[in-house]
Amino acid sequence: MAVEKEYAAPALDKGLDILELLSATSGGLGQAQIASGVGRSVSQIFRVLSTLERRGYVHRDSQSGLYILSLRLFDLAHRHDPLRGLLQASAGPMRSLADVAEQSCSLSVEEAGLSRVVAQVESPGDFGFRVRVGALFPLDNSATGEVLRAFRSSDPDGLEPALRSVREAGYVERGDELHAGVIDIVFPVLRTDGTAVAALTVPYVATRVSVRSATEVRQLARQAASQIAASLFPASTP
Repeated sequence: MAVEKEYAAPALDKGLDILELLSATSGGLGQAQIASGVGRSVSQIFRVLSTLERRGYVHRDSQSGLYILSLRLFDLAHRHDPLRGLLQASAGPMRSLADVAEQSCSLSVEEAGLSRVVAQVESPGDFGFRVRVGALFPLDNSATGEVLRAFRSSDPDGLEPALRSVREAGYVERGDELHAGVIDIVFPVLRTDGTAVAALTVPYVATRVSVRSATEVRQLARQAASQIAASLFPASTP
């Protein structure tokens, strides 16, 4: 404990506390809310918050005055080897999936209790559904979130019944709650221990000119997720 106190960095602690608070908050927070959330006074966090804003880690809305987390950390994470490896491993299978299915697809990872879109390939056809890379979505009311939650642990015994069913099925396929006419088809990209490093999502849009049925796209998505996993974790390949 004495060593920890000797080498403590109070300003860094404040900055990390602020970033962690904002990452777990939906919407922005004012200075007083941030101070309260990290257990400090406004005067104690003022300089740290100003530095985070100057360095581009937080953004202050000019009208409301609220602070929100920027995509700076997301940008840094893209330079991190594990995420870079995931993006490299997924690029080919996702492109092939989109081309053959003529449907868009995206790759998401769990981040701070949310799902973050880290890659997106658009449909080459005239119709498709896309999401923004970097977008955040709740885990508890999306098909992608269901898959990430169901495969979060290598031990499924503690899962609630709905997530246990997802685990047993190995995927989720259901209508998108926010967008009528879109069927979300989601498969986990699995590590060797059976936990998900990411979720591959196809927001399937059926039209009169669709070249593949939802059943066919489901199989294509399953193959793409397996290909990504095999590239990331060669030891898992039979």
